[in-house]
Amino acid sequence: MGHGNSRQDCSSGDSADGSKPSRIRRLRRRLRLHSRRSSTSHPQTSKILKEEDFAGIALIRIISAEMKFKDKWLACITLGEQTFRTHVSDQTDKPTWNSEKKLLLEKHGAHLARISVFETNRLSRNNLIGYCEVDLLEFLSQDCSSDNEVFDLLDPSSASTIVGRISISCCIEDPVETEKTFVRRILSIVDCNEDGELSLDEFSDLIDAFGNKLAAEKKEEIFKQADKNGDGVVSLDELATLLAIQNEKEPIINCCPVCGEVLEVSDGLNNMIHMTLCFDEGTGNQVMTGGFLTDKEASSGWMFKLSEWAHFSTFDIGLRSGSSASHILVYDRRKKRLVEEIIDRKIVLSMRAIYQSKFGLGLMDNGAKEILRSLSEKQGKKMDSAESAKEIPNFIEFFKDQINMDEVKYPLEQFKTFNEFFIRELKLGARPIAFVERDDIAVCAADCRLMAFNSVADSIRCWIKKFQKLILIYIAMATTLVSYGLPQGRKFSIQGLLNEMCSSEFANGALVIFRLAPQDYHRFHFPVSGTIEKFLELPGCLYTVNPIAVNSKYCNVFTENKRVVSIISTEHFGKVAFVAIGATMVGSINFSKKEGDYVRKGDEFGYFSFGGSTVICVFEKDSIRIDEDLLENSGRSLETLVSVGMQLGVSVKKQGNVKLPNLRNLSL
Repeated sequence: MGHGNSRQDCSSGDSADGSKPSRIRRLRRRLRLHSRRSSTSHPQTSKILKEEDFAGIALIRIISAEMKFKDKWLACITLGEQTFRTHVSDQTDKPTWNSEKKLLLEKHGAHLARISVFETNRLSRNNLIGYCEVDLLEFLSQDCSSDNEVFDLLDPSSASTIVGRISISCCIEDPVETEKTFVRRILSIVDCNEDGELSLDEFSDLIDAFGNKLAAEKKEEIFKQADKNGDGVVSLDELATLLAIQNEKEPIINCCPVCGEVLEVSDGLNNMIHMTLCFDEGTGNQVMTGGFLTDKEASSGWMFKLSEWAHFSTFDIGLRSGSSASHILVYDRRKKRLVEEIIDRKIVLSMRAIYQSKFGLGLMDNGAKEILRSLSEKQGKKMDSAESAKEIPNFIEFFKDQINMDEVKYPLEQFKTFNEFFIRELKLGARPIAFVERDDIAVCAADCRLMAFNSVADSIRCWIKKFQKLILIYIAMATTLVSYGLPQGRKFSIQGLLNEMCSSEFANGALVIFRLAPQDYHRFHFPVSGTIEKFLELPGCLYTVNPIAVNSKYCNVFTENKRVVSIISTEHFGKVAFVAIGATMVGSINFSKKEGDYVRKGDEFGYFSFGGSTVICVFEKDSIRIDEDLLENSGRSLETLVSVGMQLGVSVKKQGNVKLPNLRNLSL
């Protein structure tokens, strides 16, 4: 909740009675045991939520499913940066889970939940069979007599294919009832004889556990208000109602009785949210297991858990390099949730052998650079052969759930080579352009993972704080994970990127990196409207551009690789540098426009042949205000998954030579 992890006020249990502290500690342990959360952190309440942003707490329950074959099944639900999973069902084609979880909904936050169903017969990982996406705000706003609804489960490889059906229920908890229910659950824990009534001693222990000295002084007064007949016992329902009312007038809970986090007395809304989510007992159904970032992590088999325990593989937010870069998580801007990038582990191991050792880079210096160039040419020819077309189905299967074939302009059988598929076009309207008539709004140039900085200097400061390392740039590669960083032994500069002939205008300008992964649509588009002033081709190596190579202290991939710089002259942003970068297997950079052409934002500019690729845009200083969510994610070292045409930023460049109307000729 943003109040830190201080628990000093909640752990001492000071009392004159020597037996009292131990009783309070035992009570707190019981409260913690009743919380079925996987950790004491609260990702749903990690920030202060304003009342106008609060949409409610949704109780979602995954009931059952109907699948097309028998197996042991588990289901996951992902919302924003959190994922929860059910238990594994019996061997059946009609699994039943009845597992539930409470989720915090914000009016302007994540509300598109993804529900994934996995078969669990794999050792290292389970297999995703189907998924559905549910807009919780829309679902909850429907005028329906039942909270239950059945959704089609879609094939990850083709959204038009149905592989099963899943039944879920969802409802919004009333804040007042939520608070009463929360208090009632806590009261039931101290009801030792389970008769539905509390004595003064039981009630006193509970109030003492709350850590509020003022409330402790008033506990007898509160109890007597509820004990109307004076028999020394009060029903749980009566006491819960009274405590809820009292907490509204004067908060009596200073710290969460479950996790021990200190609470702000004046922040009733966030306190209620925190404790309701922390003490998630549900209604007697199975409570989903949490603590995961993505459904792939939640569904991992025991082999992954073993590798995670041995520190060979980890899930975490942010870009990392070297051996720790075993999983790349990016934030999907449209769906407002974390997704994992699919990588080929064999390539990661081979790249470490070459780029993270003096011996490997020594081979580069002794002629292997030419071998890489030759390899790229041969691989390009291979991908242009008719025989390569048989690799297309395997490619789609490997990247299933990340390639939407329904968007592709032509049917699969029309692609005669792999490269024809790799540079595939999309259907008209598949990528709408934001504010298409406004040239003062820049848009994203590619389907990609994006990082943005107001200046190179800002990026340096940001990454030094995060990683004590100058991580500035990253470039993509075929079938491998990618992050980026400034090599330890080299120095990155705008001059090195753009060449001295055209770099002076862009000193201290904003920097935006568009990283295309192999599964992405590989055509790049104009982020702004203007005239192409010139092209500048800079010859270079064709190093791989995975993070292992880019972060190597033995070579400078970014400023040594082959690239083409184009300068676009615009009305609202001044000059914009557009840099297309080649890599191993991606030597071919193709453009569909020429010098002197006037272009509109969103128009196609060109494409990369087989492989991953990167485009970098550099703006003049103080010419663009990049969207805040992109800067915020970049500041967290988190890439943002964007599509062509999404808004990138707004012009802030002062316009010169603005003609004013002639007021003398003005008539009303």
